[in-house]
Amino acid sequence: MLNNILKDMGVVGAGGAGFPTYVKAGAQVEFVLANGAECEPLLHKDFELMCRYPAEIVAGMRLMMEATGAQKGVFGLKEKNRRAVQAVEPEARAHGITLSLLGDFYPSGDEYELVYSATGRLIPAAGIPLNVGCVVNNVETLYNVHFASQGTPVLRKFVSVGGAVRQPKSFWVPVGTPFRDLIEIAGGATTPEFGMFVSGIMMGTLSFDLDDVVTRTTGGLIVLPKDHYLVVRKSRPRQSRDRIGKSACDQCSYCTEFCPRYLLGYDVQPHKVMRTLGFTLSGREHWNQWAELCCACGLCTLYACPEDLFPKEACDNAKADLRAAGTKYVQSTEVRVHPMKEYRRVPLSLLRKRLKVEEYESETPFDPLDWRPSRVRLLLSQHVGKPASPVVTHGAAVSRGDRVAVVPEKEFGVPIHASIDGRVAAVTDKYIEIEA
Repeated sequence: MLNNILKDMGVVGAGGAGFPTYVKAGAQVEFVLANGAECEPLLHKDFELMCRYPAEIVAGMRLMMEATGAQKGVFGLKEKNRRAVQAVEPEARAHGITLSLLGDFYPSGDEYELVYSATGRLIPAAGIPLNVGCVVNNVETLYNVHFASQGTPVLRKFVSVGGAVRQPKSFWVPVGTPFRDLIEIAGGATTPEFGMFVSGIMMGTLSFDLDDVVTRTTGGLIVLPKDHYLVVRKSRPRQSRDRIGKSACDQCSYCTEFCPRYLLGYDVQPHKVMRTLGFTLSGREHWNQWAELCCACGLCTLYACPEDLFPKEACDNAKADLRAAGTKYVQSTEVRVHPMKEYRRVPLSLLRKRLKVEEYESETPFDPLDWRPSRVRLLLSQHVGKPASPVVTHGAAVSRGDRVAVVPEKEFGVPIHASIDGRVAAVTDKYIEIEA
């Protein structure tokens, strides 16, 4: 069965948190949706992937439809990406898969947004697409599904490198490749001191460590000067963020009024969560609940707030507090789309200007290079679920595709495979390092 194959081949969601795909393949649904929206500013790897590999992506989508019993397939991608549309459309149509052409807005790739755009269905509060008969997969995940069905595990990752680099581009690298290699492939940084936004400047993480490595979920790197507005903001410590928010938030509610989940009908109200900063001895539990359904898209912090405060980070903290307390807020009102939803969408062009990155917007054309790193570091936790446990020892010889770490059969997770030929140089409780 496909779900067993996907588990053995280590296929996980390539565009997000890394949810094991075998679980989705084992569900029974009405719709399979392909997510090709790619709404993160400056990140264009899914676009290049769709232009280059439409047949493989659609083949993976068909496999997921067969496994889940889905009668309908919908491929979501942006109408502005004409080359991708022209590449995907004939392949999709040939298999009865329809296209859902999306506007150039952020965050059109959010699965709640995509399910609503493609099917008109609203996922229940705190629910998942399965609750409305849908399974959603990123386009690279579907590419990996196709090759997994042919016996090829996930050994490489498609990434794009953009921003302050000399040659922005997209390319394949083995899983575990260090970031310094990615910067080198892109011609080097154009500034001596820089930060790297991993998988996006809105929902990604900021790294300054060139020895950090590519995982099965890495979308790419956005390189920005160390003194850039976004790097400085992202680097601000929590104590400073909270102090500024406590003193400056005037409850204008713009963060809530622009919140994509709020506009879809979910009870997310970041301006109320900001009150937790002022009610440190009483009331925190009450205000925390309005963060429960936040999707962490970052629009409130990086676009909506006129005072450059941090409502998204306040929501992150509130959700952590709720989990620690064992509390879960359940929305009691019906999910109903806000009448102003279509008029409060945020175009990518305006978002880039607000983020001060317009000068870095450029294509990241595909480079078919065969990169062979001298060393890879395979993290044991590259997916949602239980981390994999090493089954190799220091000094062991391994071949590309060998299992080097596994998860017990009944545990939630997937194995890790060697992405290059070589010798095991290190084994820790966090990673396995292989030297070519």
